[in-house]
Amino acid sequence: MPDAGRGLTRFHCLQTEMLLQGFYKPQLISGGKKFYQFLREQCPVVSETYYPTFWCWESRIQTLLRPFVTAKPGVVYRNELIKAADGGQISVDWFDNDESLSHPDPATRPTVLLLPGLTGTSRESYILHMVQQSRDLGYRCVVFNNRGVSGETLLTPRTYCAANTEDLEIVIEHVQRSYAAAPIMAAGVSMGGMMLANYLGRKGRETCLKGVVVFSAGWDVFECTASLEKPLDRFLFNSYLTSCLQASVHRHRPVLEKCYDIDHVMKARTIREFDERFTSIMFGYRTNDDYYHDASPVHKLKSVQVPMLCLNAADDVFSPSHAIPVEAVKQNPNLALLITCHGGHIGFLEGLWPRQSTYMDRVFKQFAKAVFEKGNQLKDLS
Repeated sequence: MPDAGRGLTRFHCLQTEMLLQGFYKPQLISGGKKFYQFLREQCPVVSETYYPTFWCWESRIQTLLRPFVTAKPGVVYRNELIKAADGGQISVDWFDNDESLSHPDPATRPTVLLLPGLTGTSRESYILHMVQQSRDLGYRCVVFNNRGVSGETLLTPRTYCAANTEDLEIVIEHVQRSYAAAPIMAAGVSMGGMMLANYLGRKGRETCLKGVVVFSAGWDVFECTASLEKPLDRFLFNSYLTSCLQASVHRHRPVLEKCYDIDHVMKARTIREFDERFTSIMFGYRTNDDYYHDASPVHKLKSVQVPMLCLNAADDVFSPSHAIPVEAVKQNPNLALLITCHGGHIGFLEGLWPRQSTYMDRVFKQFAKAVFEKGNQLKDLS
């Protein structure tokens, strides 16, 4: 059967199974009984029915409205610029939570590393909500901002991509050195989740992270870009994200135009064209297809050796359901997938007026608490 046919078959099977479970019942899939049972016991949200907000249940509406509907909690960060080996700088934003009652000693206070999406920063509503949840639990947060997106000067002609994890490794090592006695876990959203998954796939057991949770990741970049190039989704999302990427390039044009044809980059009309003209060239790929293959976390999941929970919505146009790596997850006891029928891309709105919390926020809070407080149960999942 051709790949497309297999993909459609997996898609229809997944949809049918979710409908048989009650339509709104999330599907939890894990490669091992131990991790599956841990999640059922320590994170009851994975077994709860998810009812999307009735007046914006459709995936595109969920995706578009979340930034405007959800509140932005007030968070005061401490910014730090970390020097990279190539002469560049990486901006990280710390929320120290020095008022923590449950973990008053900063030396041992658990740390949550947060990775925003493609053009996101520490000021995104979904990041601020996770900081708020962490604050309630008494934890410290540090947000990894990709180069050039959070207002800092780009010192070298290099930005970022989902496939390259060198900057992430620098940040993780820096956080560990800063608080050597504090346990660390990480949460990544969209491209941030893809980067985290790629990092874990490359590092295996050689990481200090105690656990990882990933939200709305794109598992196969070829399928993601194809989905976003459909007429309506190209109009609603693709063109906008492309313009955001181009705006970032324009801000740093003086340093970037020394190495790249910026006029050609600014004429791109889709994310694929942008990557062909800029991203794949910057990171030394022979072709854009080579870059997309390397950026797709699905190819590295078998090597993940850290407990990783992944939340995806079956109606996410950024990460189509037929490309969700159900079979790959079933082969690795360190992995678990939580799939909702609705939720869109980084949406997961619930309740009559979803201002303060989402289903995604509840998954994050319960999983973070479980990793830090019951993490001994996650040893040797194989």
